[in-house]
Amino acid sequence: MRTDIRIAGFGGQGVLMCGIVIAKAASLFDKNYAVQTQSYGPEARGGASRTEVVVSDEEIDYPKVDSPQIFVAMSHEALLKYIDDIQEEAILLIDPDLVYQDEIKDIIENKKLQVYTSKATETAEQVLGKKIVANIVMLGSFVESTGIISQEAAKQSILDSVPAGTEELNMNAFEEGRKIVTKIN
Repeated sequence: MRTDIRIAGFGGQGVLMCGIVIAKAASLFDKNYAVQTQSYGPEARGGASRTEVVVSDEEIDYPKVDSPQIFVAMSHEALLKYIDDIQEEAILLIDPDLVYQDEIKDIIENKKLQVYTSKATETAEQVLGKKIVANIVMLGSFVESTGIISQEAAKQSILDSVPAGTEELNMNAFEEGRKIVTKIN
């Protein structure tokens, strides 16, 4: 079965790294097929960026995400820019401190989205003391809310992807993310 995933935020949040970790976890450690693509504006830091991941138990013949079943939004600007083609009954995972749910209430209701929240940025800053790991907090919430990749594969992929000396911080960020995700509808 094919699953199309989109992760979007602003440049500098680690959105692209999050997509790479998911694809690596799916392919190398869960032994599925995966492809990851990315795009970001010329402003890179601060502008909307996105990564898309396709995970499948069969070979992937088309690597683009046309209509995601899972959308992770880490900024309101990116959410508005990339939500139009989301599938009906898709999973929407948001950082509620950076995404304004009231402004997308109609989309949530019309598309019958399953909405989860993760205070990833706040948790990274206040619990872990490093805003830079908000993406890994969100990754923990992603794993907990979707089950697309296994916890063990995610952990192995994180350890394989983060800079030396930051492994413990990133593992803690992942575990915090798993704890804080909440389904709101």
